[in-house]
Amino acid sequence: MALPLLPGFSLGRNLGKEKFHKSQHWGFCNNVAMLLAEDKPGIGGEPLPGQKLKPKFSVFPAEVDCGAPGWIAFDKQVLSFDAYFEEEVPDKNQELYRIRRCKIYFYLEDDTIQVLEPRVKNSGINQGTIVRRHRIPLPSPNEDQFYTIDHFNINTEVIFYSRRYKIIDCDEFTKNFLRKMGFKLNPPGNCPDDPYMKERQKILDSMNPLRPYERIDTLKQFLEHDGHVLRFFCVWDDPESMFHDPRELVLHYYLSDDTIDIKEIVPVNSGRDVVPLFLRRDKLPKYAPTGLYQPGTITSRTVLNVFGNLVGNKSRYIVDNRKTGAVHQEFYRDSDLKIGAVINVWGRKIMLCDCDEFTKDYYRTKYGIGILGGKFLERSRIKKPGQELFKSEPSEYFKAQDLFIGARVCFHGHNFLLVDADEYTVNYMEKHANEFAVADTGFIFKKLKDIAEPRSREIRQVFAAADPEHTKVIEYDPFRNLIISITDGAFSEHEIMTLGRHYREKEEYEMDHHFLLAKAQEQLKKNSFENFEQLSAVLVYNDREKCELLPYETCRTICKSFKLPLSDDLLQTILTMFEDGHKKVEYKKFVDAVNWREKQIPAFQTIKLPPKNEDDWNGQPPFLPVKRITYLPLLDDLFGKEE
Repeated sequence: MALPLLPGFSLGRNLGKEKFHKSQHWGFCNNVAMLLAEDKPGIGGEPLPGQKLKPKFSVFPAEVDCGAPGWIAFDKQVLSFDAYFEEEVPDKNQELYRIRRCKIYFYLEDDTIQVLEPRVKNSGINQGTIVRRHRIPLPSPNEDQFYTIDHFNINTEVIFYSRRYKIIDCDEFTKNFLRKMGFKLNPPGNCPDDPYMKERQKILDSMNPLRPYERIDTLKQFLEHDGHVLRFFCVWDDPESMFHDPRELVLHYYLSDDTIDIKEIVPVNSGRDVVPLFLRRDKLPKYAPTGLYQPGTITSRTVLNVFGNLVGNKSRYIVDNRKTGAVHQEFYRDSDLKIGAVINVWGRKIMLCDCDEFTKDYYRTKYGIGILGGKFLERSRIKKPGQELFKSEPSEYFKAQDLFIGARVCFHGHNFLLVDADEYTVNYMEKHANEFAVADTGFIFKKLKDIAEPRSREIRQVFAAADPEHTKVIEYDPFRNLIISITDGAFSEHEIMTLGRHYREKEEYEMDHHFLLAKAQEQLKKNSFENFEQLSAVLVYNDREKCELLPYETCRTICKSFKLPLSDDLLQTILTMFEDGHKKVEYKKFVDAVNWREKQIPAFQTIKLPPKNEDDWNGQPPFLPVKRITYLPLLDDLFGKEE
């Protein structure tokens, strides 16, 4: 009589206890009796007697698990192990095996594994991905299970498809993760040397050429900086020139190949020959501390005498690839160029004075240099340098008389050369000539006469030679050079300028009073200034003598108190137009001339100066400079009229 089958029981012959539990598990599904898989648990999910359940995925500790699915909790988290494996090389006498390094990546989200071999140049082996990413089964007899995190540790071995991998180390993230899971990490192992690669390296080391090729890659620099040029404005004070005048230069630094060329700015009618370039484009070498290098000192290679003096007079030289004792010539780079620096251009000391906006942006971006605008020095009295710190006498401070064009001053350790002044400053110094000797025409004229009177005939000939067309006028630059040569540098720039301003040629636009008055009326009209009656009343009140004349400074102060919307230069120029011979202003004519309500002057076309080339940099003042000098009145005042 057959007994009914019960759930959880299996039938079979006497095949042994282990075989009995591993096969023919029966159960019911939809009231139908059928065989169940061997990993089917019993009632309540508990394993049956003798049954071993294989885990589907790695089991993580509770403190690591956040309750989310593994593919979310461990997304993009990968364990990285350093490993190697030995590969046999059959039918080859040079090597019996190879050691191949690799990386084993374990993806925590799904227990997949990937094996990669770093590529080695000219290895002759197909490298890269050795095992693509997937779940790898354990070796036999557990091929029905897969590798989990429990199978990995340092200094252990894993077998992927009959290939044995030796794990020697892992990264910091992997170490920290394994420690949190409770693993006791083994100490790191060592990878043995590959016999073939070791022998190959010996061959490569012995194949160093006698004349080693040194590759200098300039393509990247050329591609990045082609067309990029730094521009500096420079000055060369030529000590051997006839007139000791500074030469204005423009230096170009080509970022594509670190070469330099220099162009000289030759003023019009300067008497100098115009040349295309002051220095042709090439790398500019720096000099040795003792001067130029001797011929043969700078070489591309250095050699060694192998035998020396040991074997008779024979000698054998080989190229020294380490270049022992070689002298390397240095060239100027962009890091050596900055405003205020002095560079040596084949024995000529050239000072960098300024640069263009592109150059400023380049140094600001690359080196963090360019100077923030604002006050360089707060308003205060400045002590003259070279004084004792503690002394009984009062300290000396800079005064207004110490400042003039051409003066060299030192403010708190910073040396300055005064190269310019505005029109107001020059006019003020000339109006107060008793305080400023450099602006006193009488003092300068007497000083020049004492020097030039013994050479009157020679000086007349020099001035005549500077005016070959007999125009009776010469440009300011030749006039300046002549005064420097006559006085042998005894005159400052300000004294020469004062002399030039006194004998300058009056140009048309300077004499066009209508144009200046039209500009003044235009500014007053734009700013809606109409208080001309009040201005006139105040001027009349200050005229105690009722002569309709007031000192220049009094008129200027009253105009400033009314906040007359005119620039200082324009106001001073218009007041000067109404001065008499005693430096007093006819104030009624002044008010009538600027009163746009009563007598409006039609506007004139603005004077347009010719555009200036960007490279034609010079140190001319911002106001309209002295351009042409009538030298005959100067010579007549010095030596009397020529018969």
